[in-house]
Order: sequence, then C-alpha cells, then structure tokens
Amino acid sequence: MKTAYEKYMALSIDKELLCLKHGDITTPYFCYPVNAEPIGFEGCILYCFLPEYGEMVFACNPESCADQNVYPLAANFEDFIRLILACGTANPVEQIVWMDKRGFEKHMADEEKILTHEQKAAVQLLQRELGLLPMENPFEYVKAIQKDFDDSKIQYSDEYYEVTGIENPEGTDTSDKPLLEFEPAIIEVIKAYRKNDKD
Repeated sequence: MKTAYEKYMALSIDKELLCLKHGDITTPYFCYPVNAEPIGFEGCILYCFLPEYGEMVFACNPESCADQNVYPLAANFEDFIRLILACGTANPVEQIVWMDKRGFEKHMADEEKILTHEQKAAVQLLQRELGLLPMENPFEYVKAIQKDFDDSKIQYSDEYYEVTGIENPEGTDTSDKPLLEFEPAIIEVIKAYRKNDKD
C-alpha cells in the first residue's frame, strides 16, 4: 500500500502552488541538517524529513524569525497535508513557530485574500486524491508539536556552528558534507544578530 507521501509525489500537481517546490538541495544553507530528505522548498525554506525523527515533518529556515532555524511542523506527512488543507499552503504552517494566536489568525485572513484560483484548485485536488480532511485547529496542533521538542538529534554542518556561534558537540561528523560558502559580510551580520539577541 502506498504511503501518503508516495501518493503525494505521484500527483500531477504543480507543488510550487502549495509552497512546496519540488527539487534537491542544491544550495545547502548553513542551517539545513546534513541528512535532510527534502519534501519541497519555499524560496530558501526547506520542508523535509530527518531520519532521526521518523515520519515527522520539519521546516528549516535560514531567515527564521524564531530563536531556532529548524523546527517540527507535523508528527507525520498525513498531518502535514491536513495542515496545508486547513491553511491553503505550507507558508502559514511554517510561520506558526514565531506567532501568537492573534497573529496567526491575521496572517490566515491575509493569505485567504491572496490565494489564487490555481492554488485553491491544487488544494482541492490534494484533498480529493489523498482522502484527507483539513486539520481542525492547525495553530494549536503545531504549537503542541513544537512545545518542549528535543532537537538534540538534529545533525548540523560545521558551518551551522560557525555562523550561529553555538558550540559544536563532539562526535558530529560533517567532513564529507558539502557546505555553502557564505560571503564574509553575511556571516558577520548573522553573528552580530545572534549576539544582540542573546544580550
């Protein structure tokens, strides 16, 4: 029996309409875990699986407004799709990490106004083909997944620790992983931002 992910991948649907542009990691931003398995991209935001966490779906955002760059969105792919069915695209789901309920509701109202006919049709096709229902309380669901989440098993590149200034734990093997070379000015800006945030 095909999994929800396999059914999704087989759909003849423009996944970019869902903010899940299909592709491989060609630009491994500093915060992308070294073993991330891509689901899709929204600009520089990567939606993915991480082997250490099984079926859980993550967002990896190098420009995150939250204190972390990698965070869980759903316990499994079916729930991730149900969140998209409720929110129209993956974008509002990813934004929940730094929002309160009022901010999320405003964001959803704004998103509803700009969703195109093509995007709405893609969501309807997704629901029909996968036989899933929209998540009833997407904000509460995502916040519950993220609350007290143990991120200690996420495997980052050496560049992540260099850029963030976080101490690299012993035993992290990244010697054979490709790294994105950042412009020195960008690295300094990120370091300064992290330092000011801590102060």
